[in-house]
Amino acid sequence: MEVFDAVRTILAVRSYKEKPVPSDLIRRIVEAGRLTGSGMNAQPWRFVVIEDRESIRRIGALTRTGPYVAQAPLVIVAAIERTQFAVSDGSRAIQSMMLTAWAEGVGSNWVGFVGSLNEVKPHLGIPEELDVLAVVPFGYPSKPVGKGKKQRKALSEIAYRGRFGQPFA
Repeated sequence: MEVFDAVRTILAVRSYKEKPVPSDLIRRIVEAGRLTGSGMNAQPWRFVVIEDRESIRRIGALTRTGPYVAQAPLVIVAAIERTQFAVSDGSRAIQSMMLTAWAEGVGSNWVGFVGSLNEVKPHLGIPEELDVLAVVPFGYPSKPVGKGKKQRKALSEIAYRGRFGQPFA
């Protein structure tokens, strides 16, 4: 899948088949996160890759906004340093991982945000000096996903040329 097609068609997936994600694809997903650019090349992220069913169930129970996490065959927890650009850099890395997965037919969704995931840290041995930015479940969608059918504002409503308020088109 071309990059723009992945961006154009990616949707949140909250229900997964029990089919495991192949290890070579897991490596590519994590590599996509690792290779993402970061401010001053700080690379303030750490990724905990979880495939163990019991650990995934426990993480699902600890994430208030995403109990569906417990159904996923793969979860990646993104932790970040407490630096100026870490949230944006970590977010970029997560998006790279999600797009890489989507291009291969694996869906995902962002669960939680800094501060709401503190209970996950001791379960995974994440050091106190790091924050959990997100829990990202991955898996093959359990039902067909309407690729490309998004409700988004028109480009004319959100993009301007040269100066705010000047039509982009």
